[in-house]
Amino acid sequence: MLLKNDLLIRAAKGEKVERTPVWLMRQAGRILPEYRAVRESVSGFIELAQTPELAAEVTIQPVDILDVDAAIIFSDILVIPEAMGLPYEMQEKRGPWFPETVKDVSDLKKLRIADGVDDLSYVIEAIKITKKALNGRVPLIGFAGAPWTIFAYMVEGSGSKTFSKSRAMLYTQPEFSHQLLQMITDSTINYLKAQVAAGANLIQIFDSWAGILPPNHYLEFSLPYISQICDAIQNVPTTVFAKGAFFARKEMAGLNCDTIGLDWNMGIAESRDIIGPNKTLQGNLDPAALYGSAKEVEAATRLMMDQFKGTRHIANLGHGVYPDIDPEMVKVFIETVKNYS
Repeated sequence: MLLKNDLLIRAAKGEKVERTPVWLMRQAGRILPEYRAVRESVSGFIELAQTPELAAEVTIQPVDILDVDAAIIFSDILVIPEAMGLPYEMQEKRGPWFPETVKDVSDLKKLRIADGVDDLSYVIEAIKITKKALNGRVPLIGFAGAPWTIFAYMVEGSGSKTFSKSRAMLYTQPEFSHQLLQMITDSTINYLKAQVAAGANLIQIFDSWAGILPPNHYLEFSLPYISQICDAIQNVPTTVFAKGAFFARKEMAGLNCDTIGLDWNMGIAESRDIIGPNKTLQGNLDPAALYGSAKEVEAATRLMMDQFKGTRHIANLGHGVYPDIDPEMVKVFIETVKNYS
């Protein structure tokens, strides 16, 4: 299917674009009253994510309401551990929680490598429904969590301020850690290949907990597994977003991906200097800037755009949009990017 708006794909590949494409991480979510209405019609987040027709509906909402240049499939990074045999719950105000965790090599026997199609059929079906409904209006982004981030949840059992259990595991059981990371990586490659086969036009890898590792551990326990994924997904553009991994930007430049996502703490000029001219950079407005007035949001957005001007760029925030941000200010951000010259 030909895309009517292929700005995102061309920008990711470094091709000429008429203007900078723009979308937002977590755009299909709690900032939109329309999303909350759909969410309230079911038991909670997991049922919504596992109901393909509803997942497709909330995926498309930001395209209709915010006029972004891409849709990103509504799902969760933690579908991978569940598909591997480690189910999770989404608890209100607490976030994800795993009743069982992975503690040592013996626990690996309880896990399997997910095949990506049958194990995650609800996501694949949601992608197919979304693609049909979008009818080529904009590209559809598929995604997965980076293996280290998934590992952290599987060992810890929930979100954490320190992730001390999972970080300790890298010191005390490095061989086991590599075994589990490889299983996650193999599962993720299968999953992303299935997303692409179903119609995803671009893939993003989210390493949400990259920044909690020391540089030597990041280079041993995270980046090589991301590299495997990038090498395996070569028929659509790939973006790597590693929050807090400012120390690994030089190494990330060597990944077989098209785009590097910057968080809002990463200096734009410095990042371009470190990463070089051959990658597209994505980001990186501080999400908190969207709490300002329309005039303030416009000024902050223009300042960001000025710093990226003349280089390969996809406009986005430096992290997911916060749930209590006014959708009207999100629209100001998007319109400012579109009108920038």
